[in-house]
Amino acid sequence: MAACILGPGLNVLENVPALSDVAVMVEIMETIGARVEWTGPGRLEIDCTDIDNWAISDCLMRRMRSSFIVVGPLLSRLGRVRVTYPGGCAIGTRAIDLHLQGLEKLGVEIITGRSGQIEFRADSLRGAFIDLDIPSVGATENILMAAVTARGTTLLNNPAREPEIVDLQAFLNKLGARVSGAGGGQITIEGVESLQAARHEIIPDRIVVGTLLLAAAVTGGSITLNKVIPAHLSVVLAKLSDMGAQIQTGKDWISLAAPRRLRAVDKIITAPFPGFPTDMQPQFMAALASAQGVGMLTEKIFDGRFKHIDELRRMGANISVDGRTAIIRGVDALRGASVEATDLRAGAALAIAALAAEGVTQLSGVGHIDRGYVAFDQQLAALGARITKEKEA
Repeated sequence: MAACILGPGLNVLENVPALSDVAVMVEIMETIGARVEWTGPGRLEIDCTDIDNWAISDCLMRRMRSSFIVVGPLLSRLGRVRVTYPGGCAIGTRAIDLHLQGLEKLGVEIITGRSGQIEFRADSLRGAFIDLDIPSVGATENILMAAVTARGTTLLNNPAREPEIVDLQAFLNKLGARVSGAGGGQITIEGVESLQAARHEIIPDRIVVGTLLLAAAVTGGSITLNKVIPAHLSVVLAKLSDMGAQIQTGKDWISLAAPRRLRAVDKIITAPFPGFPTDMQPQFMAALASAQGVGMLTEKIFDGRFKHIDELRRMGANISVDGRTAIIRGVDALRGASVEATDLRAGAALAIAALAAEGVTQLSGVGHIDRGYVAFDQQLAALGARITKEKEA
């Protein structure tokens, strides 16, 4: 959606999930002058011909971490943007230093003001060699979108390699950009003078796929998911196989059949793609909580992503923590309890734990879940879960 800012005309995005985060992004796009309309299930039309506003309000920035992603394309289009520090899930330190360092190398002047405001100015962007200390997804995306109209060539070293970066490259090139190397260790961006609108189908959400596989696995069930990309989940499927699930894959489908009880795996360590995704860590911890044996899970990406442990303990989980490593001793059965989702993936994890627990679980804070899953309760109910959703006070 942010990339649509780069040029005038009517963009058509297919396979767009109706998430609450997408709704926030629609508001942000409309604030800067875009015309946005849902024209069918999963089809979003975005016309950025009349983009004219470079200031995003603090209230919108606070509602979503990804709101910061408009900085790069607005600099490319208007040469100026003012935002505040973004909000989002409280899962630990997520500094924007890499974004700022990369944009400065492209010739952007950055002015920090009171109340967390940051203003970016660039009379003209110029190509540069940018080396990221860590492969940040957000920084990679922002730098990519700023650099597509920079004068000369930009080499982005050590970029994020996630499938979403490859998908963004594909869309940028449809817009008329000249980007290559996404998914590898260096991305090359050859600046062009202007971009235009395009049509693009968004790739399937690999984290939603992984979450549904875990939901089936913890209940000893089976599931087949279509219109997915198995290669995006290689490490997740490998861990599920290690836990005793039988996995079959085709070009665009994954089938899982789980044993009555999963077995623990002794080492899961989160890492940038193609490593184990941090966004699957809470769900796997929920599964390990009732698996047979002792599992160890180390979180290397975010320093505050263990808040779901206290909630899992309310359900009878036996989890101890040593620094960034959680030791999970599987119990025979979790028990239903009143628990609260502290962030998006923690909410999904607690729902998974509830499916495997004896008795009834009441899960509050489900607004977090709506940020990343469409009608999650209805999906689970269609798979056989006894689940109802009530409006929170």
